[in-house]
Amino acid sequence: MPANLTEKVADLPLSPGVYLMKDSLGHIIYVGKAKQLRKRVQSYFYNNKGHSPKVKQLVKHIRDLEYRLTDTEFEAFMLECQLIKEIKPMYNRKMKNPLAYSYISIVDTAPYRQIEIGYEPSTQANSLSYGPYTSRSTVERAVQGIKESQRILCSSPHSRTTRCLNHSLGLCIGMCGGGEALKRYEEIVGQIISLLNGSGNSIIDGLEARMEEAALRFDFEAAAKYRDYLGAVHSLLHKEQVIGFTGENKNIIVLEQVDGQSHKLILIKGSVILYRTRLATGALDCGQLTEVITAAAQEHFRISSLVAAAEEMSRHKIDEAQIIYSYLKSSSGNYLLVPPEWLEDTGTAKLEEGINGLIGSAL
Repeated sequence: MPANLTEKVADLPLSPGVYLMKDSLGHIIYVGKAKQLRKRVQSYFYNNKGHSPKVKQLVKHIRDLEYRLTDTEFEAFMLECQLIKEIKPMYNRKMKNPLAYSYISIVDTAPYRQIEIGYEPSTQANSLSYGPYTSRSTVERAVQGIKESQRILCSSPHSRTTRCLNHSLGLCIGMCGGGEALKRYEEIVGQIISLLNGSGNSIIDGLEARMEEAALRFDFEAAAKYRDYLGAVHSLLHKEQVIGFTGENKNIIVLEQVDGQSHKLILIKGSVILYRTRLATGALDCGQLTEVITAAAQEHFRISSLVAAAEEMSRHKIDEAQIIYSYLKSSSGNYLLVPPEWLEDTGTAKLEEGINGLIGSAL
């Protein structure tokens, strides 16, 4: 590591922020975030035996760095997302799957509906599509696990009269031969749709039962396989929740403690930060804080409501939504969801009441 870079790393603060790695030409090749900048950046250069080949290649090309401090870790996550979107650093792209998204589609084809994975949602009539998902391998593993646990892993999906080879192996219930098995298959497809819609868990119950059965007969390899399938399915469901959350375009007020005398106010619409400021909470009473936050919320949320949300669902938008969703679900998150009616003149009292409660939990 060059001497000037060693000094820069040693002088980094133990504060939240974003670091920008540069090559010999001064180009930004990687953007990352950290709760403690110095410790995170040092981890690239020391005790690096466990690094992946991509990270080792990145480190070889680092000749300089700069950083941007944030008041909170949450801000660092959001700033990283924004900078990656704007700069498109080479190694951030290399460390992600180059193919943007995957979708699960339930396609209405003869002789029975098919479960397909594609890079685009199905456009066929009467089909259902779910996604986008940013990990193709997770989608494939989840669908494989569902099909295997429900014994619908058919090797002749277009057959109408004869059962496939997988039926003789116990992997297919025999819907390829029609009859009662086809009716059972359609029931299973309905359960899969319920799972992806977040309204049914029978598929998960089936995977858990298979895992437990394998463990009871001491087939730990099969038990581990079903455990991995379960993890992939839960990951898919979590992503569906994130996508649903993003689509709802909620108004969110976040109030995060910076130190004993100040808090960070962040206003979010959907997955976009509209406004942020540092409030001297130690110098203001609850009434003054409520007045400041209420005025900011009414101004910025009202303006954003007049602008159509025309941004397409992209990887960056999903990543931003993931950060916000995870923060809101964490135990440390102090936030308030603001219904549109609270932003009307008749809803001011409700808004102030909600903000009072937020301040009470944050201070």
